[in-house]
Amino acid sequence: MTEERMISPKLKEEEVALDVSLRPRRLADFIGQDRIKENLKIVVEAAKQRGEALDHVLLYGPPGLGKTTLAHCAANEMGVNIKVTAGPAIERAGDLAAILTNLRQGDVLFIDEVHRLGRAIEETLYPAMEDFALDIIIGKGPSARSLRLRLPRFTVIGATTRLALMTSPLRSRFGVVYRVDFYDQAAMEAVVRRSAGILGVGIDEGGVTEIARRARGTPRVANRILKRVRDYAQVRAAGRITEAVAREALALLEVDELGLDEIDRRVLSTIIEKFDGGPVGLETIAAALSEESDTIMDVVEPYLLQLGFLNRTPRGRVATRRAYEHLGIAYEEKPGQPALF
Repeated sequence: MTEERMISPKLKEEEVALDVSLRPRRLADFIGQDRIKENLKIVVEAAKQRGEALDHVLLYGPPGLGKTTLAHCAANEMGVNIKVTAGPAIERAGDLAAILTNLRQGDVLFIDEVHRLGRAIEETLYPAMEDFALDIIIGKGPSARSLRLRLPRFTVIGATTRLALMTSPLRSRFGVVYRVDFYDQAAMEAVVRRSAGILGVGIDEGGVTEIARRARGTPRVANRILKRVRDYAQVRAAGRITEAVAREALALLEVDELGLDEIDRRVLSTIIEKFDGGPVGLETIAAALSEESDTIMDVVEPYLLQLGFLNRTPRGRVATRRAYEHLGIAYEEKPGQPALF
């Protein structure tokens, strides 16, 4: 199985290689998401027994939970190649046509941020996914004619953090749809242990628990924190991560006991201190923080909602009593408004 990446990596090559080394290659090695793994194993095994390509798969949920890794695992289980691209990287229908015509029988085309595909790109993708054919228009005006190219049967695996932004025709062409959820504490600890073993980092159970507890239920965050704590331990603690060392490193990184970082606390404090706890609109919060609204919606809000620190209402975002207590700010109920817990 080989992978061909269609987009330029933003990280340094060393960081990319390290991230890839931490990524499980088989579903048996993938930690968490048990329901998805079990269903995916059945779908993969059934396709292999019939000698067919895997049905098109759509994975949605917050970032960093393993959608890309699941796509790679599925390709590995099928024993086929995977080609990787992203919705914003496909700017013209010709770009998509070039990718599709280079696919082989059974190959997987992984499209990250699939909700950001342009309308013209989607129109080209529909017959490719449904009929395994590529319609090409030759010429312009009255002399234009359509040419249909046959494609090998392949699999599209799409990943998105914004399912609602996908068009209905595109969603309907995926035969398998799974939601990827946040991880529980036990699964996060297993992720940290596995990654520490791959990185060759000495770590005790207290260090594992401390890092897992502050990783926001997200493996990508856990791996990022682990690498930074490893650096701290190497420089200041003889290379071994204990509970005390993890706490010192995370305090330096400004990651608190619940995994909230600076931007999370800024969002909550802005709602509470500048807008009297809300309700306040997302765009207003973004403007007050000089942040992109998409960043707040996709990266910050899901975890704050999970913790019960934030409520979404028709009038805007509202900070709950728990958010006040976590920040050490006195909570006062507003007249005529029920208490938010």
